[in-house]
Amino acid sequence: MASRPVSRRGFLQATGVGLAAPALTPPAPAAATPAAAPSHDPRDIDVVSLARTMIRFDTSHQGQGGVTLPHARALQAVWEAHGVGTTIVPTPKPDNVHLIARIPGTRAKPPLLLLGHSDVVPVERENWRHDPFGAEIVDGELWGRGAIDMKGANASFMAALLRLVREGARFDRDIVFVSDADEEGGPHGTSWLVQQKPDLLQVGAVLTEGGWQLAQRDGRTPMLLSMTCLDRLPMVVRLTARGTATHSSRPMPDSAILRVNRAVTRVAECQPEVVLTPLNRAYFEALAGATHDHAFAQAIRLLLRSHSAQQTERAARLVVERSPYPWLHNGLMRATISQVIQDGGYKTNVIPSRASAQLGVRVVPGGERPTRVLDRIREAVEDQGVEVGLVTPSGVSEDQLLAGLEERWAIGPSPSDTDVFTAWRTAASEVFPGVPAVPAMFEATTSGLPWRRRDIPVYGIYPYVVDNASITSMHGNDERVRVDALRQGCELMYRMFRRMTV
Repeated sequence: MASRPVSRRGFLQATGVGLAAPALTPPAPAAATPAAAPSHDPRDIDVVSLARTMIRFDTSHQGQGGVTLPHARALQAVWEAHGVGTTIVPTPKPDNVHLIARIPGTRAKPPLLLLGHSDVVPVERENWRHDPFGAEIVDGELWGRGAIDMKGANASFMAALLRLVREGARFDRDIVFVSDADEEGGPHGTSWLVQQKPDLLQVGAVLTEGGWQLAQRDGRTPMLLSMTCLDRLPMVVRLTARGTATHSSRPMPDSAILRVNRAVTRVAECQPEVVLTPLNRAYFEALAGATHDHAFAQAIRLLLRSHSAQQTERAARLVVERSPYPWLHNGLMRATISQVIQDGGYKTNVIPSRASAQLGVRVVPGGERPTRVLDRIREAVEDQGVEVGLVTPSGVSEDQLLAGLEERWAIGPSPSDTDVFTAWRTAASEVFPGVPAVPAMFEATTSGLPWRRRDIPVYGIYPYVVDNASITSMHGNDERVRVDALRQGCELMYRMFRRMTV
């Protein structure tokens, strides 16, 4: 069975790789800046208003870094209208900036860093039913690029904190809100930022994107709440084929394009091994008890009872078949391989001598090792006459990159007994009584790596209840979030942050 996870986070940023080769049919690039910057009353901290304002700033880009300065200035005005000091950190790219806001606390505890990226992936406008930067509300849903990933979450964090500031609350720690740039690719993300502002590493915990609040099969009733404590690891693998270049009137059997396409098909048929790590096993145990779908629960329990690799694989296929979130749950059980970029040819009357395809690979920490997953890909295409290699940053060898991935593969999840995790779980029990709230693994990758490398707990949450259509729309077309779910998510964050006040 081919691995087909939902496309997520930027593989290139997470691995430190530069701009990828262009696709055969790239989406039309969005305008660098909107015709007129959207206005926002800086005293307005309604979560929906904030989210709509953020979405209306086109901060999209294709891996080279976005235009985030107008967005940062709008948020800066809101923070400063409430007496919260801010700093804008320019990057070497014009109009590409990070925004830092700090709410001083008693400093009885180390600071909490909220990491919310301001940039978003590009759009295919022709495939959207509503303007991706219009922030329209249609049938109770807020539409737009970033509604879920992650301007909706940023608005929830910000509105909840400012509500407490207005109430005169005092936090037991500094709260640092960072609207970071280049999370979706680009050279000036958080790794660059902490070199300029090393004090950002002096925190007790980080809260960023990640954990899903999943609905039952009806798409509205909360089923399982999660806060992610670990990310999957990203790799980008390039398949390259070479053949005879000649006139297209004389097709030849060694066509580079045909050869690379056959290799891509072979890889699509390759399934990495299912491995239930302790974190993921506990997640699926909670899911089996939370779902109202008896057949889905049975499939999960069959998976949990499996003893052989063959039994486990059969049960995993059944879980994916019966899950209302099939590709999310597939990604929690195994490494996944996605076909993301293809490059070859430049003129219709020329057969090119070279063609390549890039594969986005996500590895489960504690599951199959990165080196083993790469070996699987090589084994799948060994008779296809293609080169297989990792896409690496400039000056970094494949062996060096793999060594770094192997090191990260061994890092365990952030603990679930910290005051930050406990504050979330307690707040969840108040807002969603009776719904399990569990630690989980993020099927994608966040920009929290600089903190993970220093053993600082990094947690992730999208605080609103979602269905599978919403998850699928993320990084895809027609991204949207329910307005009532967004408000409920803001209430969740308010109650969580309130537990950090004195």
